[in-house]
Order: sequence, then C-alpha cells, then structure tokens
Amino acid sequence: MIDFVHLFSGIPKEIATFFIAMLPIGELRASIPIALGVYNLSWSQAFFWSVLGNIIPVVLILLCLEPLSWFLSKHFKIFERFFLWLFAWTRKKHNHRFEKWGAVTLIAFVAIPLPMTGGWTGAVAAFVFGIPFRKSLPLIFSGILIAGIIVTLTSLGVSFSFNFLNR
Repeated sequence: MIDFVHLFSGIPKEIATFFIAMLPIGELRASIPIALGVYNLSWSQAFFWSVLGNIIPVVLILLCLEPLSWFLSKHFKIFERFFLWLFAWTRKKHNHRFEKWGAVTLIAFVAIPLPMTGGWTGAVAAFVFGIPFRKSLPLIFSGILIAGIIVTLTSLGVSFSFNFLNR
C-alpha cells in the first residue's frame, strides 16, 4: 500500500492534502482521513483542500482525453480500433443506466466512496459516454462534493468513536 503521509512529508500539510486528493488511487477518500487524523487539520480545511485537489485532475482529464484519443486514433490504427471497441462495449453494457437515470448516474458514480469510483473514473466515464465538458464538470463536481461530505462525516464519526472509547 502507498504510504501517502511519507510520500508528501516535508511540505505543508494543506498542500500534502491537496496532492493526495489529486492521486487516482485514493482521491479524497484518502486525503480527508489523513488530513483529519494525521495532519490534524480542521474538518473545513480537510474538506476544502481535498475537494480542490480532487477536481484539478478531473478538469485536465475532461479537457485532454478527447484530443489525445483523437490524435492517437488518427496516427495509430491500433488505438483507433481500441477506442472504437471501448466506446461500443461500454455504451452497450452501461448505456441503459445513463438513459434511465441521466445525470444522477454520473453524480452517484462519483459520490459513492467505493474503490474504482470517484472523480477520475467519472471523468473517464463522461468521456466514453460523450457527455460534453460543460455538462460533465458540474455533475462530477457535485459528486465530489457529496463524496467529500460522506467521507468527512464518516471520518469525524470514526474519530469521535475512538476518542469516546478511549476515555
């Protein structure tokens, strides 16, 4: 397992929280508990720096993935076949959820703090399903906010429980 705390030692704890939230493995699901439990940031600081750090890669993914895939597809046949397969397979397998639930699907996918969900995966899903930047960014941001609230409340509840039991 990656030791996020030692990876970012020597920099201010707010900036470390920001960088941990940018990583695809933990996102704010790792940064908020670390900010609260290890760095002793207030809940509002932990939430702010984690949400900010989590949204930055989402913006970059949403802006860069389409031009990158277009470039690769145009210059390399293997990528053209890969992206055609990826889009067809993913849309066939999951399009019914997006058709049935619409925007709520993307928000929920990002908001539920489970492995393989979050801002990074939500941005890739928005790209694969062809959801435009102007629509996908606010949906993913809403999901990140909800996930941040869930993780913050859970982390504070766990911290409160440990403090209560240790008395």
